[in-house]
Amino acid sequence: MSGRKEKIFLLIADFLAFNLAWFIHYIIRVESNIVPNYTSIEFLLPMFVIYIYWMLVFSFFGLYTSWYAKSRFDEFIAILKAVSVGVFILFFAIFLDDASSGVSGGFRAIILVYWFVMIAFTGTGRFFIHTLQRSLLMKGLGLKKSLIIGSLEKSKKLFDEIEKYPALGYKVSGFLSTNGQPKEDCKMNPVYSDLNELPEIIKNENITEVLITVGSSEHDKLIDIISICEPFKVGMKIMPDMYDIISGQARMNQIYGLPLIDLVPPLLPEWERKVKRVIDIIVSSVTLLLFMPFGLIIAAIIKIDSKGPVFYKQIRVGQNGRNFNIYKFRSMIQDAEKNSGPVWSLKDDPRITRFGKIMRKYRIDEIPNFLSVLTGAMSFIGPRPERPFFVDKFSREIPLYRRRLRVKPGITGWAQVKHKYDESFEDVKVKLQYDLYYIENISLRLDFKIILFTIHTILFGKGR
Repeated sequence: MSGRKEKIFLLIADFLAFNLAWFIHYIIRVESNIVPNYTSIEFLLPMFVIYIYWMLVFSFFGLYTSWYAKSRFDEFIAILKAVSVGVFILFFAIFLDDASSGVSGGFRAIILVYWFVMIAFTGTGRFFIHTLQRSLLMKGLGLKKSLIIGSLEKSKKLFDEIEKYPALGYKVSGFLSTNGQPKEDCKMNPVYSDLNELPEIIKNENITEVLITVGSSEHDKLIDIISICEPFKVGMKIMPDMYDIISGQARMNQIYGLPLIDLVPPLLPEWERKVKRVIDIIVSSVTLLLFMPFGLIIAAIIKIDSKGPVFYKQIRVGQNGRNFNIYKFRSMIQDAEKNSGPVWSLKDDPRITRFGKIMRKYRIDEIPNFLSVLTGAMSFIGPRPERPFFVDKFSREIPLYRRRLRVKPGITGWAQVKHKYDESFEDVKVKLQYDLYYIENISLRLDFKIILFTIHTILFGKGR
């Protein structure tokens, strides 16, 4: 079952579960022993509103992201959390409604019945769908085309486990040896031995999962594999050494006793991702509204200070390598890179205008960029967006540079507040370490910490 079909079945199951639960709640709470009028606006309109409400709650908790061979128990726990929070909110909504209508508080106890019915119906529907999905996987339907990369001995163990448990969801389409061509017969046909072939293998074989069996001590090989796979939309999992397991170095997805470390896990829980987006919309909207009255004044000063347009537009590389335009108040002379080509700004850069220095010092030039945040091309917090020229250059020269593209670029970020502007290749490598730290530790808590650092930078004019 493909991810799209899975989501359609989940939506159908939840549609039935939500509305059946509402139907039972309506009979008990509103009609009691009286047969309800099913065409009544008092029945159908609230049912529609409640359905949309639960869709939002389940989406907020990530219950419409790909499930694919995860534990059904984990699925039930996620449902339990979502329904509990959703019913808790509804309880207060019903409390306020009862208080305004003068209804007896005894009816509010019915919310417990609703909570139980919601869990029972949604849990049953999803259990049925995932049981069906697992059954299809066991029959070899809907498997992900996978490539095993690494040493022959560990790869054989992994291959045997995959063959033993089809419900893991993998179909091995080949084996790429990192220790030369295997001399003995290998069941993982076809067999490859040149890591440089990896991009062509992924494209030609339509690989969606790369399973890595190199040891964690083989850093160079691991980095090479990750760097090659980064531009492709493939999942990457590594079979860990015993040291990795006992040290708890990474989150593992363990099914049927097979430990696999996800190298590209979801960076944020679904609810935190939604909250982060809501914060982006609020911050960008408020900032643009507050500075709108000053826009004409800033524009006039820019025009008086130097020749050229008020705004500066440039192509940058965003999340997953997608290009977009950034917009800033122009802080440099017109055609600043006409003769030099793409270069970094330097300390005391003569291309920066007099008013440009003031704008950069207090980050005023970044204000129009909040339009990109509002449209979703950027986030308020994230790695600084770079130009395609530099992204291509650094991707070739710095391992893991493209991992920065896993998240939306930001107006401010951990690297921006912890390190100076890029002036050299060494600065890029240092800031990459900060960016990777942010990506691997991304959370709302870290975002708020960065916001505080940014406010300090603006108030004390430490920008450049």
